[in-house]
Amino acid sequence: MPADRPVALDEYPIHQAPLSMKHLVSGDRNAYDRCIFHVFDHAGRAVLILGLGVYPNAGVIDAYATLRIGDELLAVRASDALTDDRMNLSVGPLSIVVDVPLKQLTLRCAPDADDPHGLSYDITWTAEFPAVWEPHHIQRRGDRLMLEGRRFVQAGNVTGTIRAKGEEFTLTAGEWTGTRDRSWGVRPIPGEEGGRAAEEYRPDGFHWLWIPVRFADRFVMVIAQEDADGHRTLNEAVQVFPEAGGRADVQLGWPHTEIRYRPGSRHPESAVVHLTDPSRKPLELGVEILNSSPLAVGAGYPPAGDWQHGTWQGRGWSDRRVYDLSHPAAHPMAAFGVTDHSARFTLDGQTGHGIFEHGSFGRHDPSGFADYSSVAP
Repeated sequence: MPADRPVALDEYPIHQAPLSMKHLVSGDRNAYDRCIFHVFDHAGRAVLILGLGVYPNAGVIDAYATLRIGDELLAVRASDALTDDRMNLSVGPLSIVVDVPLKQLTLRCAPDADDPHGLSYDITWTAEFPAVWEPHHIQRRGDRLMLEGRRFVQAGNVTGTIRAKGEEFTLTAGEWTGTRDRSWGVRPIPGEEGGRAAEEYRPDGFHWLWIPVRFADRFVMVIAQEDADGHRTLNEAVQVFPEAGGRADVQLGWPHTEIRYRPGSRHPESAVVHLTDPSRKPLELGVEILNSSPLAVGAGYPPAGDWQHGTWQGRGWSDRRVYDLSHPAAHPMAAFGVTDHSARFTLDGQTGHGIFEHGSFGRHDPSGFADYSSVAP
């Protein structure tokens, strides 16, 4: 279709600028709009991570799914040319259907006809708590805007089926949890490395925690991003209750986290997040790691070497592979990317389940890490 013709979305009163919905206000090549879902059981057997993104100024749509079971990570990735049908959230065998906005979504990965033991799933994701905004996220490197994102996060239950390696997982609401995050804005995609920003503004260190937790009666969200000296550049601690006519979210102060790492690594094994309720009562969010999935392996997050989000792979590209995670040395770059850990949490005598997303690179004074080679004793 010629660029000067309206697209289907132009029928709706949703415009934010005097442009077709085909075009963004920003011409930044790194503009993006995507999502991530975590689906995991409460015993720590399986962690499914999946997502889909569009990169309008790069003309790319892509999606991925990874399943960690045992020491293996099964990955499915797909990429294609972005079309004008922005309501169609599918690429290759992967699809997301918004059944009821902010309430229910259907997540699917079609089976591989050539590999009956490959990853496939059909999942209904149902919200149990209102979606809540995360803080407006801005990162600069020198004068260059590297990231500006608007996000919301939500927790719920999942039902359906996951199939892999001849095994079938039946998802039930009491034994599995689902969390999700939607974000859009500007975020780096490969192809713009180097230059002054990379040479003169390489950070000494970066420390990141993103922790969505579902309890029976509340959803807790904690975010902390810190520089090498511990200076906090992003902060959030909130608990969200089911909508009952009043304000659903309650702030929980300035989180401080004590992490116990596996000796000789930066792999967290347990943690305590210190919070404070509005009456100044101290709260402790306990964390026990159950399973782990490095986002730089299979899921396309940097510094992945085989595929990253937003990169042009040609039309109709898809890829399936299995990664061996039995030894950390097999994927050395995974240590320089974020890892998502499924975890069991405790708070106020309750037990909940969620994701302990953690990344710690380079110097971090509060943790005692001196440089990029430092690990826990």
